Amino acid sequence: MIFSGLAEKLQDTLKKLSGKGKLNEKDVETALREVKLALLEADVNYKVVKNLISRIKKRAVGQEVMESLTPAQQVVKIVNEELTNLMGGEQSEVNISSEPPTLIMLVGLQGSGKTTTAGKLSKMFKKQGKTPLLVAGDIYRPAAIKQLQILGDRLEVPVFSMGDKQDPVDIIKAGLSKAKTAGHDIVILDTAGRLHIDEEMMEELKEIKNETDPDEILLVVDSMTGQDAVNVSENFDKSLGINGVILTKLDGDARGGAALSVKAVTGKPIKFIGTGEKLDNFEPFHPDRMSNRILGMGDVLSLIEKAEEAIDKEKAAKLEKRLKNNQFTFDDFLDQLEQLRDMGPLDQIMGMLPGMGNMKQLKNLQVDDKQLDHIEAIINSMTKEERKDPDIINGSRRKRIATGSGTSIQEVNRLLKQYRQTKKMIKKFNSGKAKGLMGNMNLPF
Repeated sequence: MIFSGLAEKLQDTLKKLSGKGKLNEKDVETALREVKLALLEADVNYKVVKNLISRIKKRAVGQEVMESLTPAQQVVKIVNEELTNLMGGEQSEVNISSEPPTLIMLVGLQGSGKTTTAGKLSKMFKKQGKTPLLVAGDIYRPAAIKQLQILGDRLEVPVFSMGDKQDPVDIIKAGLSKAKTAGHDIVILDTAGRLHIDEEMMEELKEIKNETDPDEILLVVDSMTGQDAVNVSENFDKSLGINGVILTKLDGDARGGAALSVKAVTGKPIKFIGTGEKLDNFEPFHPDRMSNRILGMGDVLSLIEKAEEAIDKEKAAKLEKRLKNNQFTFDDFLDQLEQLRDMGPLDQIMGMLPGMGNMKQLKNLQVDDKQLDHIEAIINSMTKEERKDPDIINGSRRKRIATGSGTSIQEVNRLLKQYRQTKKMIKKFNSGKAKGLMGNMNLPF
């Protein structure tokens, strides 16, 4: 889960408060000391932590909280609100030009994930009904242009390139001209990075900015670099003037220092986050939702949005009809599995459920994407007849399926057992008082 280390410590600390009933000032101070240590261990900027704790303490030891019937809940509410404010308060959206095309300039150091982010952004805009154009402006990194072209082909998004021998400013001007004539309303520019901030890179980026007047300059930074990510953000903003930040590799960042420090240090909002390697693992940054996730309150809104994107409404309607008739095959099982996987990594999905943010609980559930790989392999190794009527799967068939899927007979048996339990549950839901509930359910299995 995102910020797993920080989330676990904060949730444990606040849980201790909940068990105390009435609180005194010492209780709050002890808890806030632990919160402070957790934030510092998460590589959050020291000044940011100091100011945050000061604001929380000022509100938490007030008469309204201390004399409340639920003081611990009030403290948690205050921590939640202050964390939300620390990360920007509310979602910061992309500035869309009233006169298309909108030019979005991506900047950052080498290795931060600019090119992949350009692809993810284009996919997001395409889903919104926009017609993006990717412009290959990185003429220095070997294979940068080729990488962008491969991404464009996969996403069916056009890529404008003039090779690596032209001046970047000329490439971008020509790309904008192409966008206007071809009717593209979004232009995403992939610029060159360096291994570290240097004068030559900044001068080139300034020239591009002055010559093209982008609507958005978004800095792409690797969240796993912690305070370095914050320092890079500050330096880019001072030299170039950025509109916002895109944090990549947030799924691998157990600490969270960058996400919690960037806005407070630079004054610039985090606009998007990358939460995995897949092109779908990209989402707008909502400070309130992220704070809820960190404190184990879930993120139901993001979960609903992911489900709406992943679930095929036509398939869902057909499945509902089949379920009502007590029909459920392994093909249905596989469809549900694929739609679940489209929503993102399982631990992130589980972390969005209220009360499931604590990593200890997720570990107990043994949420493992590899298990889904095994299930998918087993089903794909079945014949059409076996998927339709699993009751015909005898001992020799199980052995064949296990061999074909690279799994064991025990795993095949386990899946068949899960399937039968699911069918029983469907039958139960379709009988008596439970009838009609299945219409509101989308089973993962």
